[in-house]
Amino acid sequence: MYTCADCAVRACGVRDPESLPANCPMRETELMEAALGEYDIPENRDFYITASEIEALGYCQWPRVRETVELCRRMGYSKVGLAFCRGLSREAKVLAGVLRRAGLNVVSVICKTGGVDKTICGIPEEHKVHPGNFEPMCNPIAQAMLLNREHTELNIVLGLCVGHDSMFYKYSEALVTTIAVKDRVLAHNPLGALYCAEGYFKDRII
Repeated sequence: MYTCADCAVRACGVRDPESLPANCPMRETELMEAALGEYDIPENRDFYITASEIEALGYCQWPRVRETVELCRRMGYSKVGLAFCRGLSREAKVLAGVLRRAGLNVVSVICKTGGVDKTICGIPEEHKVHPGNFEPMCNPIAQAMLLNREHTELNIVLGLCVGHDSMFYKYSEALVTTIAVKDRVLAHNPLGALYCAEGYFKDRII
């Protein structure tokens, strides 16, 4: 079992193979060679090199939105998808405007598309946020399918719920990047809970 999160050696960052921990993933030489081979696939190679160039060019200068715009420009994309949460509709409108000003065609699909009550897909009435009322289900599979139909070249996720984002990633045919993730308690900044994990939030995160 790999435990990189707890590693105190970080031999991967200093080219020191002699100090590899016993369970270091870098001991999996065949797997590492296989992974490197995947970067030789033209579509992977071009995308990865472009993303890495953007990392260097905008390092500690460009916000993630700018990095996303630059990625699209340098990859020659013209049509991007935006899968967003209804709770971030205002942010989605601003982002779509930014992307259009950058010369991109934006296909946006809201999470509640379909307008189907949650009970239709098996969610018990008592597990709704407001039981007894019509409550449209989040529909990440439909979001992905609609963007697939539009042949978007890159899809952007904005604030989809935990798990719903996973299903969107699964069904999206285009590669996906995320601008923001959902955290209703911390103003969509889930790292806040980690910064306070041993203090204020210790009893609230597990």
